[in-house]
Amino acid sequence: MLSKALAPRPFGYISGLMHGSERREVQRLRLSKPILAQMRGSNSLILDVGMAGAFLEHYGTAEPGERFNLSFRWNGEDVEFVSQVVRTSVIRNPGGDGTSIVSHTGVRFIEPVGDALAKLQDLIMTFVSRILAAQKANASGQEEGDSAGATILAMLGEARRMRSRGFTSYRLRDDTWWRTPTESPKQPPDGFTVGTFEDEDEIEELCRTYERADEEARDMIRLVAELSLRPER
Repeated sequence: MLSKALAPRPFGYISGLMHGSERREVQRLRLSKPILAQMRGSNSLILDVGMAGAFLEHYGTAEPGERFNLSFRWNGEDVEFVSQVVRTSVIRNPGGDGTSIVSHTGVRFIEPVGDALAKLQDLIMTFVSRILAAQKANASGQEEGDSAGATILAMLGEARRMRSRGFTSYRLRDDTWWRTPTESPKQPPDGFTVGTFEDEDEIEELCRTYERADEEARDMIRLVAELSLRPER
């Protein structure tokens, strides 16, 4: 078991998304409930996670460029990636025993083991759906339920994998939605991009969800939209 000193954050839901230049490098969810993981045969904590990599807290040190397998459990199944250290720093120097160095390390996912990508996408979609549902419930004074926005995005992702007809960008400007066909899956700052889809009612519901959302929730909608456009591997 990890000591309390290595688990400083309170348990809870997602606390937010990365901001500023770091988010531009890789979009990740910052977890208020860290995920217990294994790296180099020892326990570690995943503090942030995204489709491209993760941010870890662990005992000992790491070296930029170092590779190792990072594994954790999700829904009772193993999820494992070959990972490479991008940056690392010591956050606690050893005490009298000389063995309690603790580091923060950012890693990039190099290669999934088995169907790890699909499992990771399911994890992120699940967490984002919970947050969007909680925000919607708080706004309406109702109990939490499934997030219509996240559910629709998941359906859009499945629809895109069934055919290939490009993308559509939806942008909210001056309270008006602008729809533009595009060849790029890039997410705009004032809306979202999804695979071209026929069901106008579901797109309209997703737009309404976006309009009701605060900036954090809009970032999450873009994140899930980005996930829905990732090709199968």
